[in-house]
Amino acid sequence: MGMTVLRSVMLFVVAAFAEIGGAWLVWQGVREHKGLLWVGAGVLALGAYGFVATLQPDANFGRILAAYGGIFVAGSLAWGMVADGFRPDRYDYFGAAICLIGVVVIMYAPRSV
Repeated sequence: MGMTVLRSVMLFVVAAFAEIGGAWLVWQGVREHKGLLWVGAGVLALGAYGFVATLQPDANFGRILAAYGGIFVAGSLAWGMVADGFRPDRYDYFGAAICLIGVVVIMYAPRSV
C-alpha cells in the first residue's frame, strides 16, 4: 500500500472518529440528558470532521464524501458495538462490507487521467 493510500485511509479513520464521535456526544447530551457540555463537545468534533476531510489527497469533494459515506456506515456500527454494546447481525456486517468495497472502488481504483 503506497503512502498516499495509507495517508488517505488514516484520514478516513480520523474523520470517522470525529464525525461519529461528535454525533454520539450530541446524542448523549440530548437523548441521554447529559447536558450542554456534551453537546458542545459534539459540535466541536463535528466541526473538526469538516476540516479533516479537506486533508484528503484527492481534490474531488464529491468523491471524498461519497467514499466517506461507506466509512461512516461501517464506523457507526463499530462505534455502536464499542460505546453502546450494540450487536450487529449478519445483514449489518454484509451491508458494511458492501459499503467498504464501494470505498475501495471509489477511492483507489486505477483511473486514466
